[in-house]
Amino acid sequence: MTAAASARQILLRLTEVMASRMHAQAKLDQVVEIIGECLTSEVCSIYLLREGMLELFATRGLNQSAVHVTRMAIGEGLTGAIAQKVETLNLAEAKAHPDFQYRPETGEEKFHSFAGVPIVYRERAVGVLCVQHVEPRRYEEVEIEALQTTAMVLSELIANAELIDEEQARGLTAEMTGPQTLTGLTLVKGLGAGVAVYHQPRVEITQVMAEDIEAERQRVYRAFDKMREQIDTLASQAEFGVGGEHEEVLETYKMFAYDEGWSRRINEAIDAGLTAEAAIERVQQHTRMRMREIDDPLLADRMHDLEDLANRLLRIVAGQVGTAASQGLRKDAILIARNLGPAELLEYDKRRLKGVILEEGSLTAHVVIVARAMNVPVIGRTKGVRTTIREGDEILLDATAGNAIIRPLPQVADAFQTRFAKSREKQAAYASLRDVEPFTRCGTRIQVMMNAGLRDDMSALAMTGADGVGLFRTEFQFLVSATLPQRERQTRLYRDVLDAAGDKPVIFRTVDIGGDKSVPYLASEIAAQDENPAMGWRALRLALEREGLMKIQARALLEAAAGRSLYVMFPMVSEPWEFDAAKQVFDEQLAFLRAQKKLLPERINFGAMLEVPALAEVLDMLLPRLSFLSIGTNDLTQFLFAADRANPKLAERYDWLSPSILRFLRRVMQNSVGSGVDIGVCGEMGGRRLEALALLGIGYRRLSITPAAVGPIKELVRKVDLAELTAAMNGWLLSPTGSLREQLSAWADARDIEYD
Repeated sequence: MTAAASARQILLRLTEVMASRMHAQAKLDQVVEIIGECLTSEVCSIYLLREGMLELFATRGLNQSAVHVTRMAIGEGLTGAIAQKVETLNLAEAKAHPDFQYRPETGEEKFHSFAGVPIVYRERAVGVLCVQHVEPRRYEEVEIEALQTTAMVLSELIANAELIDEEQARGLTAEMTGPQTLTGLTLVKGLGAGVAVYHQPRVEITQVMAEDIEAERQRVYRAFDKMREQIDTLASQAEFGVGGEHEEVLETYKMFAYDEGWSRRINEAIDAGLTAEAAIERVQQHTRMRMREIDDPLLADRMHDLEDLANRLLRIVAGQVGTAASQGLRKDAILIARNLGPAELLEYDKRRLKGVILEEGSLTAHVVIVARAMNVPVIGRTKGVRTTIREGDEILLDATAGNAIIRPLPQVADAFQTRFAKSREKQAAYASLRDVEPFTRCGTRIQVMMNAGLRDDMSALAMTGADGVGLFRTEFQFLVSATLPQRERQTRLYRDVLDAAGDKPVIFRTVDIGGDKSVPYLASEIAAQDENPAMGWRALRLALEREGLMKIQARALLEAAAGRSLYVMFPMVSEPWEFDAAKQVFDEQLAFLRAQKKLLPERINFGAMLEVPALAEVLDMLLPRLSFLSIGTNDLTQFLFAADRANPKLAERYDWLSPSILRFLRRVMQNSVGSGVDIGVCGEMGGRRLEALALLGIGYRRLSITPAAVGPIKELVRKVDLAELTAAMNGWLLSPTGSLREQLSAWADARDIEYD
């Protein structure tokens, strides 16, 4: 007999029993008899979760006196291990397993073989279904599959019959009802409070048993057709859901979408009597169990891909194809997702979105770049999200500390709100500095500019009183677009940005994509096999080779800046010839527009980013060609220390206040004196107050930072005497004992200067 036929036979009889008017215990007694008979099993037992313990509720073959007497904790014995790991066990000799525990009251000493499957309800194990035989043997796959399908239906029947605690039937153990704290990796700092909203709301399966098997099969066929059509459309547009994945990921999705084995397994589950939704969930449970057994990270990622597709298929078949963004946020919300793409994040109402918790995510993920620009706090690599957070739970997110408090106690919420209020008071105080020019105590004017990348960011220019945009990341438009942005779209964006800036300067950095910021429409050309993508084919290297991309952007910038001053900055310049080649592209487009009698920019200022340490050794050759130079401290630091900043083990290891980075930056400044070139810093380093002090102390007078940091840095500048600070920095760097953080902190404390 096939697995589907075995399961179908069991399910038909189970449905009759559970629909009868017998009391709960009688129903379970009948259930174990039915399963035992259909599988010709000498023992069949059901353990259910009750008051946090797995209790023997019914058995065929073991001592009846053990029913409601034998209890074990989650993780205890074979049964407890199955519930804890939510995985199947199939053993020819149960006693040989390290988790085996003998319970004399059950009379199980004569049985050797053992197979058990978790009874899963809403992704949580609420019980265990097991069979045993005297004969030592492993159970056949057909028997295991029949057990797994039976356990799935049994979970719904048990919950509906209220055979376990209501909260446990809903998967709401103490872990999901009381206060909990989750920790993760800080991706974007900040505080946020709101209710939990899942980016992809869970599909609730309300009917497990099929009334018409053929109708369910047709529903699945139609859902597969629609899903494959979606995947093919994404491929033809060179865009894939979460954005920025390499082409091989898309190819993997296509492979799974057309995998006959996957669709066959779903069909077999329907043959067993399940609805389309339940069949997909049944196969998904099997996938999750396999994922737990996989040690190979690459294979585990592929299994995650399959689960993502299964979720997509489940939403299609259930008619729930939209994300939470399509439904709109009705309250202040903390968004929960496995991963997000930048375009997906931008779909949410910024007024309601107060934070993001990602199960995965990295410091260099595209969504993090956009979230930082939106000033939305984010933590990533957060474990236990789905087993701890329910839709609608209250969440206090402290992304600066890297944690989230779920269902906080009133006193904790009050303390958080007090802290939040103080933070807002500080922000209000900083806002009062909007029209105040940042002069030091000794009368030196410091330029405090802001970084941007979205059209909406420009509103912060007036709100903060920044001196201009020291870094406009033009790649944001490329990262959130399904195809290469056309020249007209680019021109419109750049013109809007310049209009919003008015008389204040905007430094446009030419597109920095590639490497770890790959875009799907260039995926086939970007070297996905780069072992060190940050040092790979990216930024200016890519743009110079993709001549058409650079020409289009050059023309768009020149047309947008007609009649105004244009500031253009080239990223990732390693040698002077790269700057010359990039400027030549602009010169050619300028000549073309001049020949067309087009209105041209009044003045064009060309600059470079110093991110590659090699450029510092040839500055004497490059400076005469430049109007300005900006030091990109984020990339420069990782290149100087040979430390990937996306690696969490290294993220906090190398200090910006290390003598090595500060001596390097001071040497660059000293070698530029007298060149007439404006030199500044753009990057996170300039937005942190102790680090900003250090930069001021070694000669930097232009900082470009996140909009949120403009007020705090303005306040800091007004408390500094540069002569005093410079003397202190020179002394510390002459004979350093390690990071200058301790010395700078003591110096700031003595002068009542606040720092992070």
